[in-house]
Amino acid sequence: MKVLFPALLLTLSAMTLSAVESAVPAATKQTERITFGGGCFWCIEAVFQRLKGVTAVASGYAGGQIANPTYKQVCTGETGHAEVVQLEFEPSVVSYEKLLDVFWAAHDPTSLNRQGNDHGTQYRSVIFFEGEKQKALAEKSKATAQKDYMLPIVTEISPLTKFYKAEDYHQNYYNLNGTKNGYCAVVITPKLQKLLHKGLIEETPAK
Repeated sequence: MKVLFPALLLTLSAMTLSAVESAVPAATKQTERITFGGGCFWCIEAVFQRLKGVTAVASGYAGGQIANPTYKQVCTGETGHAEVVQLEFEPSVVSYEKLLDVFWAAHDPTSLNRQGNDHGTQYRSVIFFEGEKQKALAEKSKATAQKDYMLPIVTEISPLTKFYKAEDYHQNYYNLNGTKNGYCAVVITPKLQKLLHKGLIEETPAK
């Protein structure tokens, strides 16, 4: 019995460990966040919704001086906020560098506080980073992108301090209103078609 007991104990321990391991849920997908501003958030939201590896996109406000700003307040240009989209993405599927490539292609980063007919600091080109790694990659990507433009890129690169999600009616805007809103038809749809032609996005929102 003294000889069998250690072996029995070892067997029981192994069985217990196996049971514990099987009870642990599978690891969840690792995601990161990044926040971009490049004009009207309806447009930027629609772009990144069509990129595989992006698991969530929320329109909102960042970079301002007051808490919980409303769309009406931000539109005055007096709160300091930019219209932005905050992305959750899987780095194993889409790299931060790829997101930056799409960001540069999705708007004019040389236009100061303006995209098309939308003008004001709330429409500025901006990357709000989280962590030094994102900051370094954003700065490197900006320097690389500059080679494609004659005018200087004016994109702001700043740390994210606070993101405020926009009102519900701004969320998923193009997908819900693309055929009903003239702005979508004139501005967003052609932009999506251009990026699709370049192979940067998918034709429909990524699942």
